[in-house]
Amino acid sequence: MSDPRHISSRDNQSFKELRALTDDPRRHGRTVVDGIHLVATCFARGVGIRQLLVSESGQQNPEIASLLQSASGLDCLILRDSLFREISGVGTPTGIAAVIDIPPVPAGEIPGDALLLDAVQDAGNVGAILRTAAAAGVRDVLLGPGCAGAWTPRVLRAGQGAHFSLAIREQVDLVAMLASCSGNSIATVARGGASLYELDLTGPIAWLVGNEGAGLSAELVAAAKVCATIPLAGGSESLNVAAATAVCLFEANRQRRI
Repeated sequence: MSDPRHISSRDNQSFKELRALTDDPRRHGRTVVDGIHLVATCFARGVGIRQLLVSESGQQNPEIASLLQSASGLDCLILRDSLFREISGVGTPTGIAAVIDIPPVPAGEIPGDALLLDAVQDAGNVGAILRTAAAAGVRDVLLGPGCAGAWTPRVLRAGQGAHFSLAIREQVDLVAMLASCSGNSIATVARGGASLYELDLTGPIAWLVGNEGAGLSAELVAAAKVCATIPLAGGSESLNVAAATAVCLFEANRQRRI
């Protein structure tokens, strides 16, 4: 690690640039990953780190100290605790973050399973869905307009490192992209679809999941080859979108292992 620079004022130009970066990562082509786990994941996965950010109190954390020892040659900023909290966006941050480049948008057709998100707005839901996709072995995730930004700090925290196992596309015309997805396409709907457990899920699938309140757009439902509904206990209206996605992806995994 190079000799760290200390920042104690909100008027510091480097701090202003960091604030702008966290407000709109995609515009700058970079983002901030926050927390010991995510920074350690970047080191372990060989993700290029442009800059390390450490809070004054974070320097006393043994895990952070260990990470800094392995950060040979990296630019490092030491931020006053209150300034670090502004960058982190959480009340009690662990005290370390890293600025990384957002990976380039994948090109070409989608060879296998894919997950298409239609206006999923909540950052926690988007992050949880990305984490589930990675755990289920679904590599391609496409976010349509209206989704929370995949590379925003809140989604990154919820994803817990899943981003680095995925090919993520944002602001995608989902209807047009369905044409490049091989195999079946399944629209998940709260009611009126075929039971998820009665469908053949053994081949490649493009899964479509929709907005927390409105669900999928009528255009996407019409474009899908099949509509699927998860049977629920009486009196239950629906599942959280992240939970429903997990049920669908792992039911497909279960069928493929029979």
